[in-house]
Amino acid sequence: MRIGRKLRQAWGAFWRRSRLVNGEPLNWVSLTVIILVDIFILINVFSGLSEISHWPLSPSQAQPCYEPWQSYRQDRGSDRAIRFLKQQIILEPLPQGHLEQLEESAKGKLGTLSSICLTYAKYQDAVNHPPNQARLRQQQKKQAQIQTLEASNARIRQEYGSTLLEQLAGQPPEQSINLVEAAKAKVTLEANNRQIAALKNEIAALEQAILQEPSSQAFLNFLEDTTQFAQLESEYRRSQFWYPSLQLLLQVLFLLPLISIALWVYRFGDRHHYGLLALMSWHLLVIFSIPLVLKIFELLQVGALFEWLSSWILALFGGLLFLVSYLYILLIPAVGFGVIKVAQAVFLNPQRQAAGRIQKQRCVRCGKRLRDLDQHCPHCGYLQWMPCPSCGRPTYRHLPYCRHCGALIPPNS
Repeated sequence: MRIGRKLRQAWGAFWRRSRLVNGEPLNWVSLTVIILVDIFILINVFSGLSEISHWPLSPSQAQPCYEPWQSYRQDRGSDRAIRFLKQQIILEPLPQGHLEQLEESAKGKLGTLSSICLTYAKYQDAVNHPPNQARLRQQQKKQAQIQTLEASNARIRQEYGSTLLEQLAGQPPEQSINLVEAAKAKVTLEANNRQIAALKNEIAALEQAILQEPSSQAFLNFLEDTTQFAQLESEYRRSQFWYPSLQLLLQVLFLLPLISIALWVYRFGDRHHYGLLALMSWHLLVIFSIPLVLKIFELLQVGALFEWLSSWILALFGGLLFLVSYLYILLIPAVGFGVIKVAQAVFLNPQRQAAGRIQKQRCVRCGKRLRDLDQHCPHCGYLQWMPCPSCGRPTYRHLPYCRHCGALIPPNS
């Protein structure tokens, strides 16, 4: 009951700070301006959070060769080597090689590129040289010819029946709408098939030439190095584990100076009775705190803590990963309860509140304005005075010393 009353008081104080200047409500023009400023600041805060979250290298940026290398290892096709090598050959002119692109992408970023992937990029650049590019262009041209011939064969087979009927009916060949006469269809098909077979042999020879290149053989030997891949996989898993936590840590570090400055300005304005300054800084403090609260909850859902809890649950209970949700359901209310208790002791401490309210001639309990001779608050009925244990004269409640004799008043008096 007491906690609920104090929370209501805190909520009321929150709204008073958000819409009052020196105890007076804002006019609609000022309120509109403040809301627009709040929206603008909030947009820029989230924009800054997004920018700083992209500062560290992501796993795919720090270890960019992991996924293509893993795909190569998982490929069980007999032609995986040539297919992989052809993927590394770029026919369009590039302003930079693979190695230069990697080094350029890491500039201005937090983190370092994997040395294994830098070696991988060197092999890519070695394979992507003019002779291999010329072979790939020839192969593509020959493949296009094969597709044309196969399309021609398909049409001849489709039209064979109608050409045969035209021949039986005695229709002149020049009036036929079909591609080849029935008598020549078989000959044309055989010629096309021979040409297709020859083109496929030429393509195989070009692919074999690419495979036999020293740079290609060196690259394939590198890809077959299990030790190198195991080290790369370990680096990638470690990056995946820490990357979300690092992002959130940087975002929190981005917010903390803003919150600290806004809090200092608010306290300064409130202490010196600069109403508008206190109001604006209070709004900024709330705006900066909203993303911080969201990031704290996000940190609980992703990152190192979540990964640790997940691995702990998996180790104890096997595949029952849903138990992580149960753990959070139990843990978060407990943490929230602890935070509320701390906030009650620090921010809603009666002695801390009473000092400021007495200076402003306000009720030490509800914070509403009093007249000079009021002993009880006309709004909540709370008695503002208490007898001093030393001198017996009336002194302020919740303050540590008597206003008459200066004696120390016990906290529970």
